[in-house]
Amino acid sequence: MGKKIISTNRKAFHEYHIFDKFNAGMVLTGTEIKSIRKGAVNLKDSFVKIDDFEVFLYNCHISPYEQGNRYNHEEKRTRKLLLNKREIEKLVGKIKKDGYSIVPIELYLENGWAKLEIALAKGKKLYDKREDLAKKDQNRDIQRAVKIKY
Repeated sequence: MGKKIISTNRKAFHEYHIFDKFNAGMVLTGTEIKSIRKGAVNLKDSFVKIDDFEVFLYNCHISPYEQGNRYNHEEKRTRKLLLNKREIEKLVGKIKKDGYSIVPIELYLENGWAKLEIALAKGKKLYDKREDLAKKDQNRDIQRAVKIKY
C-alpha cells in the first residue's frame, strides 16, 4: 500500500534546525482515524513532551468526524505516541544533555496505520531564519535562470 502523507508541519522547518528523525505510532479513537483519513488534521502549533518515559503529542488539531455521534473525540486532546524503549531513552538523553526539543514533522498513513514523524530540533535564531530565506531566494533565482536558458 505504501505511505500517504496527510499533514506536514512546514512551520517546524522554518522555526527549528532539524537533526534526528523518528517514526512513532499513535493511540487514536475510531472517529480520530476516520478524520485523519479525510485529511482534517493540523500540526501547526503541536508539540511533543515526554512524561514518565511515555511520549505524548499535545495541541494537535484533529477535526471531529461529521458522521460521528456522541462518541466523537475532543479536537485537541493529548495523544500518546508509541516508540521503542531505546528510542525514548535516546530522546530523553538528548533533551536533558543538549537542550533539544521534540517537534512533530509529518503525519502519514502507512498500510492503514497512522504514524507521526517526530524530530529532535533546536530553535533557530532570527539571523538563521534570514539566511535560510536568502538561500531560498537565490536558489529560486538560479532555477529561473536555468529554466529560461533551456
